[in-house]
Amino acid sequence: MMDTQVESANPLPDSLGRDAGSLRQSVNKHLLYTVGKDSVAASKRDWLYALSAAVRDRLVERWMDTTRRQYKQNVKRIYYLSMEFLPGRMLSNALLALGLHEECEQALRELGLDFDELAALEPDPALGNGGLGRLAACFLDSMATLGLPGFGYGIRYEYGMFAQRIHDGRQVEHPDHWLVAGNPWEFVRPEVKYTIQFGGRVETGHKNERGAHWVGTDDVFAMAYDTLVPGYGTTAVNTLRLWSATATEAINLSLFNQGNYSAAIEEKNRSENVSRVLYPDDSSEHGRELRLRQEYFFVSASLQDLLRRYFKTHPSVEQLADKVAIHLNDTHPAIAVPELMRLLVDVRHIPWTLAWRLCTRIFSYTNHTLMPEALETWPVALLERVLPRHMKIIYDINELFLDQLRAQGEDSESLRRVSLIDEGTVRRVRMANLSVLASHKVNGVSALHTELLRTTIFADFDRLFPGRFVNRTNGITPRLWLALANPGLSRLIDRHIGRTWRKRLDELAQLRPLAADPAFVAAFRSAKAGNKRRLADYVARLTGIAISPESLFDVQIKRIHEYKRQLLNVLHVITRYNRILADPAAAWVPRTVIIAGKSASAYFMAKLIIKLVNDVAAVVNNDPRVDGKLKVVFVPNYGVSVAKLIIPAADLSEQISTAGTEASGTGNMKLALNGALTIGTADGANIEIRDAVGAQNMFVFGLDAAGVRREREAGYLPRAIYDGNPELRQALDQIGAGRFSPDEPGRFQPIVQALLDHGDHYLLLADYAAYVEAQERADALYADPQAWAATAVRNVAAMGPFSSDRTIAEYAEGIWRVQPVAL
Repeated sequence: MMDTQVESANPLPDSLGRDAGSLRQSVNKHLLYTVGKDSVAASKRDWLYALSAAVRDRLVERWMDTTRRQYKQNVKRIYYLSMEFLPGRMLSNALLALGLHEECEQALRELGLDFDELAALEPDPALGNGGLGRLAACFLDSMATLGLPGFGYGIRYEYGMFAQRIHDGRQVEHPDHWLVAGNPWEFVRPEVKYTIQFGGRVETGHKNERGAHWVGTDDVFAMAYDTLVPGYGTTAVNTLRLWSATATEAINLSLFNQGNYSAAIEEKNRSENVSRVLYPDDSSEHGRELRLRQEYFFVSASLQDLLRRYFKTHPSVEQLADKVAIHLNDTHPAIAVPELMRLLVDVRHIPWTLAWRLCTRIFSYTNHTLMPEALETWPVALLERVLPRHMKIIYDINELFLDQLRAQGEDSESLRRVSLIDEGTVRRVRMANLSVLASHKVNGVSALHTELLRTTIFADFDRLFPGRFVNRTNGITPRLWLALANPGLSRLIDRHIGRTWRKRLDELAQLRPLAADPAFVAAFRSAKAGNKRRLADYVARLTGIAISPESLFDVQIKRIHEYKRQLLNVLHVITRYNRILADPAAAWVPRTVIIAGKSASAYFMAKLIIKLVNDVAAVVNNDPRVDGKLKVVFVPNYGVSVAKLIIPAADLSEQISTAGTEASGTGNMKLALNGALTIGTADGANIEIRDAVGAQNMFVFGLDAAGVRREREAGYLPRAIYDGNPELRQALDQIGAGRFSPDEPGRFQPIVQALLDHGDHYLLLADYAAYVEAQERADALYADPQAWAATAVRNVAAMGPFSSDRTIAEYAEGIWRVQPVAL
């Protein structure tokens, strides 16, 4: 067995000690000189800040060494542009990377402090909404662990994704001011500041062909904040650089001196709003414009920064595509394409043809959605007003592209489909088309998703650019999602196969024979039981609802959205409730249904579903006839830290999106890695999980993507299904008649109408019967605890292919063409 200190040993000549005594001294020093407190006056948060600073210090030398080596070796760098990053709490991850967890706990004990108590006070960096941000954080972790020269770019949101509270069963959004107590993990870089332009006008007369002057603009500064991204089992430490908006003029002193204080700071506030809040409500014109400004703000700063870094060591543009890879994480950063053209053509005076050739070698793009309505588009009029130079560049790119296709004999219908401009009632720029056209590789995130990209929404592009579309199935970091989230199971695995699975997840395959070992299965069940007790305690403290750790924990944790079909889950809950009332003496398998996730603040139907979940929970949980056979819990404010409590405790993983809608999913991977069995459709990465673990070790149900297509083409009739299934009819009638909302009987009529009168777009009713039958199969297996646990072990053992290390290695080799830094 490899010892953690050996595996994570630091070959650098550390100037800071790694023993408990040295750590204790560092904590005391930071408490005094950084926090400005002595031990008598210090609060627990003061100690946390001092501890975090002491741990961070031990990464800085590695960080500096990694950066120096990248310059010395003249490496090609990966610049990963993402609107979201959700790394979770930084302290535990840094200690894991350093191999100093035990020393840290000892140092705190000597100071009379408890590590777990301090660690629980650390806020999650509120830099994302959901899966996109968690995936981006996993990818940065894997880049550092593999020693790849990766650099993340995003926005330092002052207020992140809102803090979700539940009042009277409804989601209420509150500001999430995660920076209120300071952030010891970041380094402010006031000297790294770039001017970001908006508005103005475009003037011709540039000496470069197709070049222009962008003048009369309304400007804001982007200032850099750097966060360390340590690799595991290596000395590599990469950088996540986040941008914060600052006004070009702090205050209008003349207005202030006149007593007009609000007007004096109005311009400053308007400028700095661009990095104030993650994803402002875009249901209004002002919200949509702010969203566009955010996207351009961080993209422009990032591109100016990476070009500065390149030209610092390269005299000409010739090697730019050999030294720079820019990856677009979804379409949010797609405005980077015309921005790079602007910087090269207008600012650097590079000829248009050469600049475009460089762009198409530099950019790559990950698509995360198949739904046309989710593919980002911007009104032409908005772009012409906010980013007029970029709109002109997009027109030029589109003109040259369509002229080329006409010369190749493409028909007008083909040109209409691939054009960067949608010439509908409101002319709009198709950011996905722009991303595909500019990128040398476009990847989907699961095998099914990539195939559907090639055959549906991007079929024309796939025909025009053979080989451009490739698959890179998503992955997750086992350091965060198993080693840190589930220490009990991790210790059990360590005792049997060693510790190196943290970097080589395929070694979990060695656990497969142990599914037949009663002693191992018993220990596995014990670890799961401990996690369930921990979650039950948390739920009781947070919601006041008592749940039994002996019950089956049935978990659905993801963003609330109609296509993710939390509503199908609720229909099964109501069906189960009705069955229990009809036959309370039956041998029911006790079940706790746990749902968590946030709705977009302006998404009416998703928020209504949250209310339905809570109203159903209120009825079920307070009905004495149920007698503990069924509980329903909505866990508020879902995020990384809450996920680390729920995922290790889950027995059943709900992955029930309509086939062909979920690009991949990573929650399915995290839950399976922690020993939850999947109940799911043949959608996204569920298919690859099924292929890895075996269909007999999960509960697959419902239509596949081809079946969904056939159902729709045949003229889907949800009301006929409703008429023909008495249990479904009963459940929907109860929802519609106010059985779960007696204070407002018509509250959930919009849900019933969406299913019966408006086409049931996501085919819940088509999959209902198969879903209920799959739940019955889950009950039957859970009734045999030994068989359930053995199946869970086989799931864990099969999860090797789903490490983000594998995913990133494939990106590096086949898309970015980047080599690790020699450390």
